[in-house]
Amino acid sequence: MKNILLAATFGLMTFSMATAQEKTVNDGNKYVGYEERTGNESVVYFTRDLSAQGLIKAYEQVCGKIEGRVGVKLHTGEPNGPNIIPREWVKALLEKDLPGATVIETNTYYDGDRYTTAEHRKTLKVNGWTFCPVDILDEEGTAELPVVGGKWFTKMSVGGHLKNYDSMVALTHFKGHTQGGFGGSNKNIGIGCADGRIGKAWIHTTPGQPNQWDIKEEEFMERMTESTKASIDFFGEHVTYVNVMRNMSVSCDCEGVAAAPVVTPNVGILSSTDILAVDQACIDIIYAMTATEHHDLVERIETRHGLRQLSYMKELGMGNDRYVLIDLDNGGKRITAEEAAKGLKPFVQGK
Repeated sequence: MKNILLAATFGLMTFSMATAQEKTVNDGNKYVGYEERTGNESVVYFTRDLSAQGLIKAYEQVCGKIEGRVGVKLHTGEPNGPNIIPREWVKALLEKDLPGATVIETNTYYDGDRYTTAEHRKTLKVNGWTFCPVDILDEEGTAELPVVGGKWFTKMSVGGHLKNYDSMVALTHFKGHTQGGFGGSNKNIGIGCADGRIGKAWIHTTPGQPNQWDIKEEEFMERMTESTKASIDFFGEHVTYVNVMRNMSVSCDCEGVAAAPVVTPNVGILSSTDILAVDQACIDIIYAMTATEHHDLVERIETRHGLRQLSYMKELGMGNDRYVLIDLDNGGKRITAEEAAKGLKPFVQGK
């Protein structure tokens, strides 16, 4: 715990002049319908094909700027976690479209099976991530990336190896999250690229007090989003996003076998070169489900004020919350989130 508190205290150096005196916008529990949004539209691709072939199809729509040394940002999960993206899907994608790519991860902020690099590598073996290189980005230290226009930070501490890559593919298991409300591409990058000792402490902990997880709701969403912005700004056009809406527990994959049972129907796979558009489209599909289908996940999102992730991404100029949703299963027809959510089947474990 000592190194956590030291890291958090060091985080005082990263605050912008606004710091805690500037109030957050308290909109994280309020869903904004599509008709209430303004601005341009981005393109989001959608397939109901939850398979390796579906993953490949979704990725191939948005891979035009992925080049050079490629890092594939995954949540590889706690030991035997039941809900992570299937390894065989990822293997098929890498073999077909990303030969030579490396899965990238960071160590955790909490003490457990991914807290140290040695324990993390054991967990990777348990979970079957043995078919390609896995780079634990903070294994050899950290790097700092600027946060442009941030409220809380002027810089973010990330795994030092992140700077070794030319492009990043955010391959995200979309689900709920204990503190973030939901975990989409924003969470995958914002928490997942921040290093385990310094960056994650800056996001989660107010310096000088003992509660490791005291930063919550809108402030937490804003800090996490600023961390994301630092990483995606580093890659510029050479970053893309694929969200897999499958096995959507209200719990994050960091809870492993202790995750809450899945009750939300599986949906499909979405992809975009716009991080806000792809996360917003996933949220819109969740809200377009029937009350029975989405009750638990919506409750988790709103009680944690997770929707602030979306509005803050828009404020920071990270993308558009309006989009054209392209149905890859029906000749590229434009559809709505309501159409994407139509006729979903109840969740069955293992499918």
